[in-house]
Amino acid sequence: MREVQMDLISEEKLNRMTSMEKIRLILDKVKTGRIVVLESGLTPEEEVRLIEMTMTEIRVDEFSGIEIESYPAKRESSFVGRLLGRSSSKGRMTVIGPANQLRTVEKDQYQISTKVSVGD
Repeated sequence: MREVQMDLISEEKLNRMTSMEKIRLILDKVKTGRIVVLESGLTPEEEVRLIEMTMTEIRVDEFSGIEIESYPAKRESSFVGRLLGRSSSKGRMTVIGPANQLRTVEKDQYQISTKVSVGD
């Protein structure tokens, strides 16, 4: 039986990392076949950068890309932010894995359901 390794990364660890450190960590883990679950997710800008970097690292027969799913981001604003019309977007739990192994079955605002394929 083949096993799949899943890494659950805490919000505390992610908060100590720069955007590029997070993206590199995720890509390095997913490229080895691991499923990565982020407690706090990525910002929309970080997700875009992750997808851009993934596209540059796809190799036939080596790395097929990533599958990424997350809950919708929460919009947060402070009292001052509301006065100035500004709000920030906070990422929520995110699941990332190799595109050839992880497939989203169902997703809504409360649940993400995925299947992990384990081939030879």
